[in-house]
Amino acid sequence: MSKQLIAIWAEAHNHVIGKNHTMPWHLPAELAHFKKTTMGSAILMGRVTFDGMGQRALPKRLSLILTRDKAYQVDNERVLVFHSVEEILDWYEKQDKNLYVIGGKQIFSIFESYLDEIVKTDIHASYEGDTYFPEDFDWTVWTEVASDFRAKDADNPADFTIRKY
Repeated sequence: MSKQLIAIWAEAHNHVIGKNHTMPWHLPAELAHFKKTTMGSAILMGRVTFDGMGQRALPKRLSLILTRDKAYQVDNERVLVFHSVEEILDWYEKQDKNLYVIGGKQIFSIFESYLDEIVKTDIHASYEGDTYFPEDFDWTVWTEVASDFRAKDADNPADFTIRKY
């Protein structure tokens, strides 16, 4: 299998993807899916998303941060900071890992036209938030090829469906 550029995110029924730079829900089964899917790959996010994660590099993944702030630095060998889409695409072409675009909203919009695949978790509940998935995302070019429904349980307070496009 060749490498791919893949968007991956969870979205509430009301299109919320974040609140105060974090996720407004706690769904351990969805987090486990994210971990399993992205393990051993590279993940791309904006600076605000990375800061919202406490500037923590996720284990066994390389983190790419896109920021306009030329002075922004992270002292961690598993974190690479970029200042343009072109720099990221150049890095991507020169290596062999899948690159997962994990957010936020602006990053999804910027990389929409470069995506090979989408892995979207639809959370079957509404949450309060301040960040929404881009309304102008063009879904007409995508076809759902798989879905996996997960019922709520004692640890996961909402049903959700993982969809691949």
